[in-house]
Amino acid sequence: MPDAELEAWLRLGLIPRLGPVAFRKLLSSFGSPEAVLDASTTALTNAVGASLAAAIAAGPDADLLAASLDWADEDNNRLMTLADNDYPGALLEISDPPPLLYLKGQTALLHHEAIAIVGSRNATPQGVANAEAFARELSSDGFAIVSGLALGIDAAAHRGGLQETGSSVAVVATGLDTVYPARNRSLAHELAQQGLLVSEFALGTRPVAGNFPRRNRLISGLSLGVLVVEAAIESGSLITARYAVEQGREVFAIPGSVHSPVSRGCHALIKQGAKLVEVAADIIEEFGRTAGKLGAAATQSPQSKHPELLRVIGFDPVDLDTICARSGLTAENASAMLLELELEGTVVRIAGGRFQQVRQP
Repeated sequence: MPDAELEAWLRLGLIPRLGPVAFRKLLSSFGSPEAVLDASTTALTNAVGASLAAAIAAGPDADLLAASLDWADEDNNRLMTLADNDYPGALLEISDPPPLLYLKGQTALLHHEAIAIVGSRNATPQGVANAEAFARELSSDGFAIVSGLALGIDAAAHRGGLQETGSSVAVVATGLDTVYPARNRSLAHELAQQGLLVSEFALGTRPVAGNFPRRNRLISGLSLGVLVVEAAIESGSLITARYAVEQGREVFAIPGSVHSPVSRGCHALIKQGAKLVEVAADIIEEFGRTAGKLGAAATQSPQSKHPELLRVIGFDPVDLDTICARSGLTAENASAMLLELELEGTVVRIAGGRFQQVRQP
């Protein structure tokens, strides 16, 4: 795209309060961003109202425009518009595709078949293990893993995706000059090099609550289906699942403990018709792939030094007193065995002095 044309898209995209719907309405009315910027105030008012017409006439912040053009000139960065031939076809299928995408990393990933993996920020150790393992298996089968760079399930999904050939795409709710949350800074840098960071928000955009649902529609929009690993009833992951349904995407959910608050959202989705999955093969087969060894390998439990104690613990969080009561062990012996299980990675210690078995998917 010629520089002047790209600058026109960016000028219009940086107009305050001009959202995707109004942007596309202007394109429909005038044909191109250049024509919009050359239009009279009267014509703009007739199209989008007096307030937006005045904002377009005033133009964008000059410093932000210059900074954005400089950013786009840097290696590994790109501004993509609805007019680009390689604009992702998956987003053209949704009702409100963003007119402008800010991209950092491997832009070819926008055209890979993709599965979104989302879930709770306050994930359990089992949920984190599930998200990373499912992402790794799906990525090894060629799917790009799409998520939102949040703590918990999202971060685990990105880590799993980056380990295999499908890689991972992070759709964020800030400008790409900001990493949110800051604790995921190193992960974001890894995604910028080996995966892809995507945003529809201008540089300098800070994390604002209203931006996250907008981000979620792109997570589902870029994907063939959405896997919810753990989610509370009021979770934003359920918003992503709702968008997936509206966009004609598949929804998958992993069941969990009936006692866990972060399993209730998944159980609600399953009741509403989401596909219950236990292994990555369940998702792969849904899209006509041959799962091969995945189904068998994914159901094997790790060999442990103390299988009898694992049976006593089960898969719900449990405290030491309960473990001793169930097993008949003294607190000293049980603690020693639990330490060995922690070291081998089959048990983790969580809040409240409790222990939880982590089954490796």
